[in-house]
Amino acid sequence: MDQLNLLDYSFILGYLLLTLIIGLWFSSRASENVDEFFLSGRKLPWWIAGTGMVATTFAADTPLAVAGFVAKNGIAGNWVWWTFVSGGMLTVFFFARLWRRAEILTDLEFIELRYSGPAARFLRGFKAIYFGLFINAIIIGWVNLAMFKIIRIMVPELNPEWTIVALVLLTTFYSGLSGLWGVSITDAVQFIIAMAGCIILAVLAVQSPAVVSAGGLTKALPGWMFDFFPSFDTKSSTSITGAAALPFASFAAMAFVQWWSSWYPGAEPGGGGYIAQRMMSAKNEKHSLLATLWFTVAHYCLRPWPWIIVGLASLVMFPHLPLNQKEDGFVYVMKAVLPPGLKGLLIAAFLAAYMSTLSTHLNWGTSYLINDFYKRFLKKDGSTKHYVNISKITTFLTAAFALYITFYVLETITGAWEFIIQCGAGTGFVLILRWFWWRLNAWSEITSMITPFAVLAWLKFFTAITFPFSIFIIVGITIAITLAVTYLTPPTETAQLETFYRTTRVGGVLWKKVSKNLPEVKSDTGFIMLFVDWALGIIMIYAILFGTGKLIFGDLFQGFLFLGLGLIAGTLIFADLNRRGWNNLN
Repeated sequence: MDQLNLLDYSFILGYLLLTLIIGLWFSSRASENVDEFFLSGRKLPWWIAGTGMVATTFAADTPLAVAGFVAKNGIAGNWVWWTFVSGGMLTVFFFARLWRRAEILTDLEFIELRYSGPAARFLRGFKAIYFGLFINAIIIGWVNLAMFKIIRIMVPELNPEWTIVALVLLTTFYSGLSGLWGVSITDAVQFIIAMAGCIILAVLAVQSPAVVSAGGLTKALPGWMFDFFPSFDTKSSTSITGAAALPFASFAAMAFVQWWSSWYPGAEPGGGGYIAQRMMSAKNEKHSLLATLWFTVAHYCLRPWPWIIVGLASLVMFPHLPLNQKEDGFVYVMKAVLPPGLKGLLIAAFLAAYMSTLSTHLNWGTSYLINDFYKRFLKKDGSTKHYVNISKITTFLTAAFALYITFYVLETITGAWEFIIQCGAGTGFVLILRWFWWRLNAWSEITSMITPFAVLAWLKFFTAITFPFSIFIIVGITIAITLAVTYLTPPTETAQLETFYRTTRVGGVLWKKVSKNLPEVKSDTGFIMLFVDWALGIIMIYAILFGTGKLIFGDLFQGFLFLGLGLIAGTLIFADLNRRGWNNLN
């Protein structure tokens, strides 16, 4: 029977009630001031802040997307997002401390800490509207589309449009009521529920009659689909509709260029967005670093394997799904293998993943619109109560706009994802170097935002070059034009640069022109060891990721070998942090 029973609905309603109770519990604390509403009073411990980052990036669309990558290109198809490990570790060791040290409310406030003049004011206001409203609405829209698919397939008796509207209203209510405190605590609960549900689904999927009768996943599918690395053999393919090995050229675009050059929510080069928001909400620099490290480990090592297994199982159970519906295979597996009761639990798990992402994006987007546009340009002298009330109203208006984008603008999740990646290609160059090179100015960042749009339009209308090969061209042109504009425009005012340097104590040879005039400022040192820790961090993540996968597929020797390597890398990292002293992380 396809319809849900009383036990299923009990799980779903119980989860929704728990979420509402948490929101009400923290409502009074969030109403104290905007620092409490947007940054939890800068009091979050690392495990709450880090789990919030993981929960937010675990959206309703994420398991579907990963299952789609696997169904189209095998396990190696995940390099589309695995390549962001390098950027994630860069954030851990180079930027987590700096974001917390800056003592700002949003990462856009950084702009007027780092730059000066009318260009800086324009950039901050423009990015507040562009990211806080428009890009945020697109991201929420594709998350809504994924939840729409799940509801349409799993609960056909419900109207999916009105169900999405009801879920958005509920999430907006508790996030607008409780601010980041409520969002962060519900994120932790939601992550546990979502992970438990996906693990149960993966176990049931491999035990399904279709997979068992085929001799298991490894016998039912071609060997190349289980390779962890892309194939140089462009002929690797299978009779399963549309499945083919990920070409090495596509892998190269992502592994060598995309991770440091492209802006993408949750994987911004140098940190940013809601990741920066959680770093700035941590108790201190130590908690900020540990939160980001925990997020990176959980994001890449703990979450993906249940999704990957379900994606592989979907190929065995539903081999004839068209290429553009491979993502839906995840939901069809849910419908096929889940007994009564567990169906409700899995739907609750997806609601948890969906609502954690939605609530964070509403809070984050509102922080931009209020702190970096309304308070900065429209009403500078409002009371604390006024700004908190306006924040709550803006949360609802942002949600309404996102619903409009969902139902009347977006068509596919993949299309929105590729659009975001390409429109941010090249921006990462500035987002990283603006911390470490004094010469970059506001015009540099403005140029790095505008140029990708122009190049993408040229590629789309006048060439046959498509994603991901377009990344090489967009990034190259964007960086060249950005550097030209940097040297053709005046640098940031010296007084502003000195203020920034005193605040962040960033250090480095590219700040010598400024730091030589500030001998009293004790700046960061030990950049060589930070690079060593960064490299060890990358090794640790991939070793744990691959080791876990090897154990799942029965290769115990290689599995424990990889995990041992990850343990050694992690031990060396913490030994270095202890050697340099946690006291340096205030």
